[in-house]
Amino acid sequence: MLKDYEFMLSDEQLDLRDMIRDFAQNKVKDVCIEAEKAATVPEDLVKTAMDMELNLLTVPEEYGGAGLNKWTYAIMREELSRGDSAFASRVFGFGWDPLEIAGNEWQKEWVAGLIQEGGVLAFGLTESKAGSDAGAMETRAVKKGDKYIINGEKTFITNGDCTDVIAIFAVTDKEKGSRGGITGFLLPKDTPGFTVSNHEDKMGIRCVHTNSLFFDNVELDEKYRLGEEGEGFKIALKILGVSRPATASSAVGVAQSALDEAVKYAKQRKVFGKEIWKHEGVGFMLADMEMRTQAARQLVWGACRSADEGKNNLKLSSIAKCYAGDTAMYVAENAVQVLGGYGYTKEYPVEKLMRDAKIYQIFEGTNQIQRKIIAGELCK
Repeated sequence: MLKDYEFMLSDEQLDLRDMIRDFAQNKVKDVCIEAEKAATVPEDLVKTAMDMELNLLTVPEEYGGAGLNKWTYAIMREELSRGDSAFASRVFGFGWDPLEIAGNEWQKEWVAGLIQEGGVLAFGLTESKAGSDAGAMETRAVKKGDKYIINGEKTFITNGDCTDVIAIFAVTDKEKGSRGGITGFLLPKDTPGFTVSNHEDKMGIRCVHTNSLFFDNVELDEKYRLGEEGEGFKIALKILGVSRPATASSAVGVAQSALDEAVKYAKQRKVFGKEIWKHEGVGFMLADMEMRTQAARQLVWGACRSADEGKNNLKLSSIAKCYAGDTAMYVAENAVQVLGGYGYTKEYPVEKLMRDAKIYQIFEGTNQIQRKIIAGELCK
């Protein structure tokens, strides 16, 4: 975020933003450019972020966190994502939303303690046959006394190999379908029968790992159930509804980073005796990239401000996620175009940003699903 909207921010927000900006630009960016080549996570840098308590930003103050509202968190997440959006996902995890929406007092204190020790919370909903259609999940949880026996698998789980606890969802009553037959759980990583695959060799966001999870007769005490039995699908949709603006803020960070690189190059490169930004073919591209990035940021802020006022507007959340994801891809693609042949090489960071941007049109609900949600809310 540049200076245009600083008048909207408090001194506290500006100070926190500047701290994270300095960390992201001077510590994170260059390290992650190198680390992503081998898809490694710079854990020493993660520890630094944990020492800065960045993973505690969304944890309420009564549980030892900073208790930032969603708007302030979005500002901070954008800044860290400008350095590297994968690193931001590694540090922040999935945030506090599952606990805020469905956690009981014991669960909140337990998970907050793990996060204070440097842990993160992951979110396990997607399966190989249940992506956009989450109701088609096949993972099963059978109640036996005061325990559940869980069998199945989850795929494409961010931070699957480093998390301390994962919010997962399983079918407890197939006859009731998604609306009453799915239940949520908080799964500790050291539970017997739970295993994690090697990380996926992804196109982008390579400084955070994405894994498959396997449950082989996993025995889980009912104290780890998230909400009531049968409420899982409703809980998962609520979690996604409030988490998407945070994801969108990372997309804005990618867009801003790509725009920064394009502007820097356009001011240095000369063609026909003048900087290329002075040629309308390039200058107008930069203008469009700036307009879309600014618009995406305001959509994210609007959705977050709505949630902070207690109005979790599903339509605004989906609009922010969809538009910011499309914007990240648009700006990154055009940044490559502005740099020309250099943009297509690994010598410059825009090809990485283009690879990173694509995921924001896919995960936490594809942008096609977001459009379906928006249309449905619009035409109720």
